[in-house]
Amino acid sequence: MISYNTKDWITFIFRLQKSDTFRTLLPIMFAIAVYSGIIGYLEVEYWKLTDKSYVKNITLMHGMLGFVISLLLVFRTNTAYDRWWEGRKMWGALVNNSRNFAIKLSVILTDEKDLAYFRNLIPSYASILNKHLKDDETSKQLFDDVDLEIDHHKHKPNQVAKMLFQKINDLYDSKKITGDQLIILNEEVKSFTDICGACERIKNTPIPYSYSAFLKKFIFFYVLTLPFGYAISLGYFVIPVVVFIFYVLASLELIAEEIEDPFGTDANDLPTHKIAENIKKNVEELL
Repeated sequence: MISYNTKDWITFIFRLQKSDTFRTLLPIMFAIAVYSGIIGYLEVEYWKLTDKSYVKNITLMHGMLGFVISLLLVFRTNTAYDRWWEGRKMWGALVNNSRNFAIKLSVILTDEKDLAYFRNLIPSYASILNKHLKDDETSKQLFDDVDLEIDHHKHKPNQVAKMLFQKINDLYDSKKITGDQLIILNEEVKSFTDICGACERIKNTPIPYSYSAFLKKFIFFYVLTLPFGYAISLGYFVIPVVVFIFYVLASLELIAEEIEDPFGTDANDLPTHKIAENIKKNVEELL
């Protein structure tokens, strides 16, 4: 995740990050500039359309549809950010639950071998969950047209959770913990699986295809019709105007695409690897 100073406006304006949308959209922006220039030439130089032409009234359509496209983009970005923020809350809960689990074990257990077992295994859950969420197969498990040969015994977060509960149950059988303590510790292990399931829900349930496809088509055709209405009044200045409008609209869609999967490898995705390292450090301090 990119670290930055929220008050440094100059850096935001003039510095191009690797993930900046301008770089991604540059080829298609160039194509739109050429397209706008051709439309401008045809209307101004070839057809010699004037302000009295009905073609100029196409801008009325853009005015009406501009409000609609703004609502769609607001909903799109808000939905994507909700997914990103929910993912962050889940990993924040994993940090707190790992700490609580380690605190309770540090007080309940006295055997160094038992403490060493949990000292290694509790951080392993966060580390393995990080790798599990970055696996492409995890994001495809609900797709109808993808046939995955999934071996459920290879669901590694579940295996670690099972080992944790097995150890707790062994401690109960050996009379090292009481029944009440077993119930308390069992809830901590259960919270790990709940967090894993919530993260998998975000990972393997993308924004509905029909909505995402419609928005992209809407932006594309909206921008393609802009030169027809504005070339008469703006002339060749229609080129930078149309390119800028496309840059703003398409950038919002690209940003939403990037953050809707917070467990990927993009620059603005959650630093789950770093969070897992912090969990390891906290647990080792406690145990």
